Amino acid sequence: MSRFSLQLTFVLFLCVVVVTLFAALLTAPQRDEIGEFYLGNRILSPLRNGLAMCGDYLSAATLLGSTGLVALTGYDGLLYLAGTTVAWMAVLLVIAEPLHNAGRFTLGDTLGLRLTRLRRPVRLAVVLCTLVVTTLYLVAQLIGGVALLTQFTGEPNQTTRTLCVVVVGTIVVVYAALGGMPGATFIQVVKAVMLVAGVAVTAVIVLARFHWNVAALLSAAERNSGLGHRFLEPGLRYGGGTTSKLDFFSLELAIVLGLAALPHVVMRLLAPRTNRVLRTSAVWAMGLVGFVCLAAGVVGLGATAVLGRETIVKTDPKGDAAVLLLAQSLGGGVLTALISCLAFVTLLAVAAGLTLAAATSLAHDLYGEVIRRGRATQAEELGVARMSAVVIGVLAMLLALLPWEISTASLAFLAFAVAASALLPPLVYGLFWRRFTAWGALLSLYGGLICSVLLVVFSPVVSSRPTSMYPHADFAWFPLENPGIVSIPAGFLLGWLGSVLSSRQEEYSYEDFEVRTLIGAGRNGEP
Repeated sequence: MSRFSLQLTFVLFLCVVVVTLFAALLTAPQRDEIGEFYLGNRILSPLRNGLAMCGDYLSAATLLGSTGLVALTGYDGLLYLAGTTVAWMAVLLVIAEPLHNAGRFTLGDTLGLRLTRLRRPVRLAVVLCTLVVTTLYLVAQLIGGVALLTQFTGEPNQTTRTLCVVVVGTIVVVYAALGGMPGATFIQVVKAVMLVAGVAVTAVIVLARFHWNVAALLSAAERNSGLGHRFLEPGLRYGGGTTSKLDFFSLELAIVLGLAALPHVVMRLLAPRTNRVLRTSAVWAMGLVGFVCLAAGVVGLGATAVLGRETIVKTDPKGDAAVLLLAQSLGGGVLTALISCLAFVTLLAVAAGLTLAAATSLAHDLYGEVIRRGRATQAEELGVARMSAVVIGVLAMLLALLPWEISTASLAFLAFAVAASALLPPLVYGLFWRRFTAWGALLSLYGGLICSVLLVVFSPVVSSRPTSMYPHADFAWFPLENPGIVSIPAGFLLGWLGSVLSSRQEEYSYEDFEVRTLIGAGRNGEP
């Protein structure tokens, strides 16, 4: 990257950070009310809510990783983007409205209301799983910031790496601790608008270069890939054999099902005031995510068509630099700076939402309901939430600075797998199964968490391959990199098994809970 591009990127990034920090402080809760801090003022329009949902879901991996995957693997990369788009349909069609009606601030609230027996142990298990998911995803964002810096300056030394992680982590903590949900929503809306505009402009430039002829774009990408017809056929990454196909299916399963249980997405589903606003917001989110994924596919193909696959691989074997190289080729330093700034802002926004979700779970579920047994004042809980945001941010920074060799994609995919394996089964059972019990919830929460983490530990992600964390060791008896195909059914099976073997029924009538999920009576803390 040229010096001009680097300087312009820094100026743009600084301007966006200053403006969004100032706006986050202005929109921050002015009263000691946990409802305002956790869910915001709940007066956003469906479009703004949809933009915020889109911002919560789409991370820097979508902008950099997905376009790079398309640029290097063609058909397989496009298939991955299709799964990313479909994920929101599961949220909208299955859990959005029942969760919105039954929930208060967190998933722990919903399960605590549904499962009155062993309520506190269930909440504690939810907190643990939430922290694992959010911390993994948050560390992935911080490591992604270092990887993005590497695209500008080359491999950074330890001092530069530490400075990057600390600066990004500190900004994220300020967003979450001071701005709460209103501040996080503002940065998510700004980020979503920038993301949609950025990928749209880049895709338009690519299509215009090929005279709006998609067939010409595909032909050029196939020709410059150096792989011929194989580039537009399955098998370059995920379809080479049975194991590879199962791994891809496992990944898509975790993405499609995991989205519905990601803690920061669950909080966003609880934020709209009415079901009508929720439905319209989710439709907006689906449309925006679909548009961004479509544009990312065009940009990825454009990178191969314009630059050639070999050039991209020489610069970055993982392909994350494809969109930046394309921007430099098509628009010079200005477009490169804009895309680079967009990637940084995307990273900040997602990290802020994750930090807020983790802080909310610690303050509300752990401190407010488990430790204080519902007797904490709103001022106390709000203070704990802000302090928790600082603790989570510092923990994530320390983990991001550890000298472990693992890709951001692997951490993010593990977070999705844990969410789908541990958090989704009790959520679905709690909302829709009459016989579900607290023992079933505990088994599915702890069992899904342990199963997904252990399978990754004993997978090629950690050992046995040159790209593994420990390439010279070999204890990978599980052949897949993504555990979802095993851990997700295991989470549901354990939830069913614990419930059918539990002799005592829950004190709270499922009929009353079902009415609540249908009409929303007493939500947001009202009796």
